[in-house]
Amino acid sequence: MITRRRALKIFAAAAILPTASFALDRRYALGADVSMNLRGPDEITTAARAAAWTEIDRIENLFSLYKESDLTRLNRDGVLRNPAPEFVELLKLCDTIHRATGGRFDPTVHPLWLAHAHGGDIAAARANTGWHRVEVTHDLIRLADGQSLTLNGIAQGYATDRVTKILKDHGLTHALVNIGEYSALSGPWQLGLSDPAFGQLGQFTLSDRATATSSPAAMRLPDGTAHIIDLTGASDIPQWSTVSVCAPSAAIADGLSTALCHATAVEIPLIAARLDVPLTIRLIDLSGNLRTL
Repeated sequence: MITRRRALKIFAAAAILPTASFALDRRYALGADVSMNLRGPDEITTAARAAAWTEIDRIENLFSLYKESDLTRLNRDGVLRNPAPEFVELLKLCDTIHRATGGRFDPTVHPLWLAHAHGGDIAAARANTGWHRVEVTHDLIRLADGQSLTLNGIAQGYATDRVTKILKDHGLTHALVNIGEYSALSGPWQLGLSDPAFGQLGQFTLSDRATATSSPAAMRLPDGTAHIIDLTGASDIPQWSTVSVCAPSAAIADGLSTALCHATAVEIPLIAARLDVPLTIRLIDLSGNLRTL
């Protein structure tokens, strides 16, 4: 099972609104602990919460690698006809981040990940990677022979964005959504940044923004390889112990936090400029030093 340990921890919720009730839901979905911290009148939070969980179930049925889904069917059959609009939308975003990161973000890493995890042929698995070989249209998604995709580096962020929008559409103005990544309606919400090797190294506040964090060393595959793999060939060893990204979108933050683990300090500002969205990037290097871009 592919998992990504997240390093963000909530230290304190924003002050409770004087006339608002409080609801905190927790479940497990998309390979992550999921929670929604909602502030508002009962008649709003009840309906919003139900709609949010329905959406989480629907997104999991599209993108999960842990249960039968549209993604597992695509990986098994090599083709998905008449894909859901959300599937196409997410793959288009994958393409945007793939291009912006010079190929460091690449969902076709899945066969290589499995080879490292299960003692497979590394060279053969690497030959089956390559985002340029994936065909995406509104009518069809097709993989090249031997390919399979993992969306674990972005699907949780995408689900976080979808749920946040649903809560907002239901009239909530104060909420914190956590589906492996965090998205805030209003705030401030105070979060702490921790690293698997160096512990807690900082705190920051989140208001009307999203954040995602990746730590390569948080999980190692059986052969010792860090679970975040760079397909560009530029670096077998991650450049950073932890990367945390704040962005307007949790999906963008999610994809970037994955890709930037192998990017150099010189490359990261160039990658951020290509996306042309406001970003805050926090980097913990291999010696435990924290810097913010």
